[in-house]
Amino acid sequence: MADAHVNNRYGWSDLAPVLRGLRPVWPFILGALILAVPTLFDVARQSWSTEQGAHGPIVLATGLWLYARRWSEAKALAMPGNPIVALIAALVFVPSYAVFRIINVIEVEGFCMYASLLTGAYYLIGARALRLMWFPILYMLFIFPPPDTVVAMVTQPLKIGISQASIDLLHLFGYPIAGSGVMISIGQYDLLIAQACAGLNSLISLSAIGLFYIYVRHNANWRYALLLMLAIVPVAVLANFIRVIGLILITYYLGDAAAQGFLHNFSGITLFLFSVLGIFGVDALASPLRRRLAKAGQA
Repeated sequence: MADAHVNNRYGWSDLAPVLRGLRPVWPFILGALILAVPTLFDVARQSWSTEQGAHGPIVLATGLWLYARRWSEAKALAMPGNPIVALIAALVFVPSYAVFRIINVIEVEGFCMYASLLTGAYYLIGARALRLMWFPILYMLFIFPPPDTVVAMVTQPLKIGISQASIDLLHLFGYPIAGSGVMISIGQYDLLIAQACAGLNSLISLSAIGLFYIYVRHNANWRYALLLMLAIVPVAVLANFIRVIGLILITYYLGDAAAQGFLHNFSGITLFLFSVLGIFGVDALASPLRRRLAKAGQA
């Protein structure tokens, strides 16, 4: 029995087929690790620890799962890409990655790193296999923080619109509130509607998780998936509008310290969960439409 047990154990020799299969691509694997590990470490340290980038680890884990899920299909279509196209792309993205890493612009560095990895993947497996992986490729972009210019461009109208709507609503109920732009005065307190209260943070996180849910559950019905994607934005904005109202009332009744402390973070987590449930609710309510679109697609 002991000899049989020893003979049935796995050893290093069992890894030989795997190592032989990886031997042709080990330079790409080594280069990918050299590019990806330092950048992902900096992204995790600077972005994933904040409210705006808290969805990053979730996206990384689920994105790798999506790649693994489609790999068997992509492998059947794999064919080396055009080396000239790959070389040109590498000459653009790899030096750009090096420059932005040196000057520490993490937002652009992450995208250049990812583009460099995709260039290597194109050279190894070609465009047809990558086309099959289109959703995981786009989905993994949520790992990286957006550039500050994009953040400012998107958040400013959201901040102003949510601020004004909050002022108008509370004024109807008789609260001593006024405001200008993103500044709100209620009672003796002044509030600045920051990005965390203006929709961008939850909009990015909710979009990432919502798109993952839509793709996994409704990938075959692209019309219905598009409808749910359009529903993400109003759900996120409504959730943040409610959050801003709540923080204004907390400030008015409990003081500025209460609104900027634990209750500030707790309200963000709670309303994000309600936003996710809102997407599920929209999906459940729109089930008749989903069935109708599915029948139309089969016709």
